[in-house]
Amino acid sequence: MEHVRVLVVDDHAHAREAICSILSEDSLFEVIGTASNGQEALELTGQWMPDLILMDVQMPGMDGLEATRQIKLRFPYVIVVMVTVSDDVTFLFEALKQGAQGYLLKNLTPSTWLEYLRAIVSDDAPLSKELAYRILQEFPAPRSEDMQDNPLTARELEILQWVSAGYTNREIADQLGISDQTVKNHLKNILQKLQLENRVQLTRYALESGLAGRKLRK
Repeated sequence: MEHVRVLVVDDHAHAREAICSILSEDSLFEVIGTASNGQEALELTGQWMPDLILMDVQMPGMDGLEATRQIKLRFPYVIVVMVTVSDDVTFLFEALKQGAQGYLLKNLTPSTWLEYLRAIVSDDAPLSKELAYRILQEFPAPRSEDMQDNPLTARELEILQWVSAGYTNREIADQLGISDQTVKNHLKNILQKLQLENRVQLTRYALESGLAGRKLRK
C-alpha cells in the first residue's frame, strides 16, 4: 500500500489541524480533505472516495455515529475509525455496531495513533477483551446446524479463535510457531470463505457462532 487517503472529520478546527499534523509524520497517510460534521463527511466521501475516515463522535447536526452508519451503507469498503475523548465501552460498542472498524482516544500520543492506524489499515488491530465480551452478550447461543456448516479448516478455526481473543498477527504467529505472512494468508482465506471484511466482523462471527469460547492451545 503506497498511500492511505484519509478524510478527517471533526467540528473543531484545532482538532482537525492536530490530527492532520499527526498524520503528516507518517508518509503512509495522505490527508485528502477535512469535514466539520457528519453530513459534510458523507458528501465528501462520495466525491473523494477516501480509504480511511477519522470520525469525531459528537458533532452538531449529523453526529459521527449516524454518519458512520450511512457511509458504511453506501461505501462499505471505507475504513472508519472513531475519534473520541471517552473510553466508555458501551459507547464504543455502539460505534462498532454502526460499522466502525476501530476507535482512537484523543489523549493518546501521536506515535500510538500512527501505530494503531497502521495496524487498522493492515487489519491487524485487535479488539479489547471487554468489547469482545459486549459483542458476545448481543447474540444468542449458536445453533448446532450453524456449527456443522462451518467451512473453515482446523488451522483456520484455530487462528480465528486467537483473533477473537484479541491477539495480533505477530502474537498468533509466535503462539503457533508459524510466520506472520502465513497468519495473514490464513486470515485472507478465512475472510473470503466467510464473506467478511475485517477483524471486527470476524470477531463478531466467532462470538456469534460460539467458536471464541473454546480453549486456546499455547
